[in-house]
Amino acid sequence: MIKVVLEKKLNAAGGNMLLQVNFELKKGDLMSLHGSSGAGKTSIFRMLAGLMSPQKGKIEVNGKTWLDCSEKINLEPQKRRIGYVFQDPTLFPNMSVRKNLEYALEKKQDKSIINRLLEVMELGNLSHRPPIMLSGGQKQRVALARALVRKPEILLLDEPFSALDDIMRDKLQEYVLRVHQEFELTTLMITHDVSESIKMSNSVLILEHGKIIKQGIPIDVFSEKKLSGKFQFTGQVLEIKKEGFLYLVLILIGTNIVKIVAEEDDVKNLATGDKIIVASKAFNPIIHKIKQ
Repeated sequence: MIKVVLEKKLNAAGGNMLLQVNFELKKGDLMSLHGSSGAGKTSIFRMLAGLMSPQKGKIEVNGKTWLDCSEKINLEPQKRRIGYVFQDPTLFPNMSVRKNLEYALEKKQDKSIINRLLEVMELGNLSHRPPIMLSGGQKQRVALARALVRKPEILLLDEPFSALDDIMRDKLQEYVLRVHQEFELTTLMITHDVSESIKMSNSVLILEHGKIIKQGIPIDVFSEKKLSGKFQFTGQVLEIKKEGFLYLVLILIGTNIVKIVAEEDDVKNLATGDKIIVASKAFNPIIHKIKQ
């Protein structure tokens, strides 16, 4: 269990702001953080990592106190088991992929973790290449693998997919989900992509001016009403065609285009480009617009 209570005065783009958050993560959770720029998301990450100190607060990780302002406890960053992946992967340009991972090893740590990570992240055939010979997605896989070398108690992902195209983003999301389960991680992810949260997270926090204004299961938080069904997918409306008394909706789900037959009530608030949820109940598809 991870318990986070933080309070800090920040100078945001819109002026001074008081960040006040209180939330918990269970071991194995993958929680996404949403909010506009300056809402306090990255500041929370920096305080978790020990790179910024709050005025008040407490952080407990699996029974160990990392931070307690009232008791003047504040562990140094190197003593916190944190894996941190940024939007822009910062790899050592003069080192190979393998050397980049080995650099993250702790003193006397078993090096077998390197081979395991290279295998899980499918980087074995790239292990001797320098970063300049890697694509953007490959560099981000290396950055993710390096963040896992020390077996972190918390993995922090700060918009790790935002600089990638849709196909590469989908692939990297699958890698993150794979290592999240493989290494039994507890993960916090900053994202602005609602469909990404619904696909990957089991919980979500929405921040506004330093405060948590909404939290819960992603599909409930981003939907105006709860949906049930045997399957649920998020997608984007490509086209809406009227055919007789019904409508044909073309939806992009991942890299696949799906056609759904809908009634007028289902599409009256939809437009090309909208993010939607497609659910199935008794073999009937249900379309619901996602709140942005």
